[in-house]
Amino acid sequence: MNFLYFVIAIVLVISIHESAHAWVANYLGDPTAKNRGRISLNPLRHLDIIGTLMLLIIGIGWGKPVPVDMRNFRNPIRGSALTALAGPTSNFITAIILAVPLKYFGDSMPDSVYSLTMAVFDLSILLGVFNLLPIPPLDGSKVLGLILPERWHRGYMGYLTQGTMFFVVFLVIDMFLIRKWFGVSVLGMTIGTLYSFVRSVILLGT
Repeated sequence: MNFLYFVIAIVLVISIHESAHAWVANYLGDPTAKNRGRISLNPLRHLDIIGTLMLLIIGIGWGKPVPVDMRNFRNPIRGSALTALAGPTSNFITAIILAVPLKYFGDSMPDSVYSLTMAVFDLSILLGVFNLLPIPPLDGSKVLGLILPERWHRGYMGYLTQGTMFFVVFLVIDMFLIRKWFGVSVLGMTIGTLYSFVRSVILLGT
């Protein structure tokens, strides 16, 4: 993937992802993100400098977190879960929309347009898949709130609070030990498998 197209694509994909979080949070009753200008496709409102640099260097990064005040939701856990789900969903919708011109008109597109469209398509799927992993601080950890029984909610809140530390430890072990010893990244293999599956489903379904 051409580096310039990659940079443009990741800026667009992250902006769509974070803006979707903000829009759904506001729709469900929490205007915190809206009041800070986050319902916008302006990348300057969403890009985190360190997160973007990490993405470019090691392939794993993040955007500026969308502020959410759970107290503004009628059902805090459900509201947080739907707000979290909005990000990956927006990425998959973007990929589905772009799959149509790529599949049926790709051969007639100018090379630059095709390359950029393909970059946005692929990165949308990657970001959506990655963020649906049920591990804090990823969106998937909050989406779990939609399916967990209410009696588990206290332990679940503790998981959300403490899980990030374990995820960071896992990333360090995965990148610097497992990949070095076995030549494969557990996280990379997992995301790659899910990415290939979702990509195939989208292209077959359009």
